Amino acid sequence: MSTTEAINQTVLGSRRPSNILMAVLISTGGIGFLLTSLSSYLGRDLLPVGHPAALFFVPQGLIMGGYGIAAVLLSTYLWIVIGIDVGSGFNCFDKKSNTITIERRGFRELISFSIPCADVQAVKVEVRDGLNPRRRLALKLRGRRDLPLTRVGEPIALAELEQGGAELARYLGVPLEGV
Repeated sequence: MSTTEAINQTVLGSRRPSNILMAVLISTGGIGFLLTSLSSYLGRDLLPVGHPAALFFVPQGLIMGGYGIAAVLLSTYLWIVIGIDVGSGFNCFDKKSNTITIERRGFRELISFSIPCADVQAVKVEVRDGLNPRRRLALKLRGRRDLPLTRVGEPIALAELEQGGAELARYLGVPLEGV
């Protein structure tokens, strides 16, 4: 790779299969709870399984309705986050223009900023295992906090993380830390 080329990295946002599966499951469960509540209120089975009409509306039907409303509200939030694709974006490292551009999609606006390549002290690889694992790639900046580059959520494979960090450090001409 010559030094005139730029490195462009896409960052996966909230449109991941795991998030979509979770939204589908919560939506289905919420609708099921609401139908169970409505069945107990009307005295007719609105679901093909079980006999929710046999439940007393007070207190079982009301509680089921509360759970259903909570689940539908949560799933609505999840579907909005997936639709907007919060967290998606790109990282662009361009030595020709001597800038690093980071762009991410937020809830209401596009978050974008640029920093000069000279502000980068090192490329940092963070690996923390355990109950709350973290595997991320970050830029160590002069006089500022570390700037994370990788997606949030699912941990990246260690080999992929190290390879990406080494390539980026080589391109920017800075050391690789944390390996």
